[in-house]
Amino acid sequence: MTQKLRVGIIGCNGIARGKHMASLKKLAEVEMVAFCDIVESAAISARADFGNEDGKVYTDYRELLQDASIDVVHICTPNDTHAEITVAALEAGKHVMCEKPMDKTVAGAKAMVEAARRTGKKLSIGYQNRFRSDSRYLHEICERGDLGHIYYAKAHAIRRRAVPTWGVFLDEEKQGGGPLIDIGTHALDLTLWMMNNYKPKLVVGTTHHQLGKMKNAANAWGPWDPEKFTVEDSAFGFIVMQDGATIVLESSWALNSLQTGEAKCTLSGTKGGADMLNGLRINGEDLGRLYTREIELEGKGVDFYDGSTESAADLEARSWIRSILEDTEPVVKPEEALVVTEILQAIYDSAKTGEAIYFDESGQRR
Repeated sequence: MTQKLRVGIIGCNGIARGKHMASLKKLAEVEMVAFCDIVESAAISARADFGNEDGKVYTDYRELLQDASIDVVHICTPNDTHAEITVAALEAGKHVMCEKPMDKTVAGAKAMVEAARRTGKKLSIGYQNRFRSDSRYLHEICERGDLGHIYYAKAHAIRRRAVPTWGVFLDEEKQGGGPLIDIGTHALDLTLWMMNNYKPKLVVGTTHHQLGKMKNAANAWGPWDPEKFTVEDSAFGFIVMQDGATIVLESSWALNSLQTGEAKCTLSGTKGGADMLNGLRINGEDLGRLYTREIELEGKGVDFYDGSTESAADLEARSWIRSILEDTEPVVKPEEALVVTEILQAIYDSAKTGEAIYFDESGQRR
């Protein structure tokens, strides 16, 4: 391994620019040396902004993977390509950070996990919300046992009107779904991580394509085209785990609701509860009295000092690179991301069939 980790970026627009490359550029241990996009101008622009004049540009990811000097690749392409590119990158001897969701299919996600095990290379998935300050604090509380056994939870991913109208977000073939697989995946990942429970028993789900049929609709990014809106606009899941714990998952890009918020969870345990709905709040009972505690996360308290300003994306990148350099497990393990994909697929399948989807004790669908 070289003094600096040499990183290749596959997919150079959207999340690659907004999160991956912007955060990697801040790390002294990293050098971005290769940029690949099927639109060559996107790769050239990324090299100009985040690489150097020696950086290589590709339009075919296979050519990038042939460069033996590249240690790590970040995959920021549409969901239907995640498994194909990840498996190829792992087999080419690269460590892989793949954007969420793991893949649009369970079969693809399983192939990714198996390739990581087979090659011994590290694989992680871009669930950056685990690195927010409220998420990290709540996770420590859960690990310490402050909430006891968490047996009921809600995973929140509700937008009132914020349908992404660019790229392939509305294309079911490319993405595998709409808000459930896009933002519901973050909420479910957070919830399972807090509960440390990755053994589903049964899943019931519904999906709706209601507001997506509207023309000239109010929307954060301008009206969507109903003819191109081929995914659900909202989806809901009821998940029972093997130990009886219950999770309600709610997701939407467009819903007539004033209760909004995404990548958040509500937890109820035998000793206490917590929610992220209005800041981070912990609730419980002490000496015969109920209490609610609001957690201050800004790190303030000293004049002229506002605490750490490291974003969740920056911390995700730093933690990921450190896991490679120090040969430790990444925070987001591929086996955990696989369970998220399995549950999301079960919600979609249940919505189509009208029947519950069951899992056996080993985690396999019946």
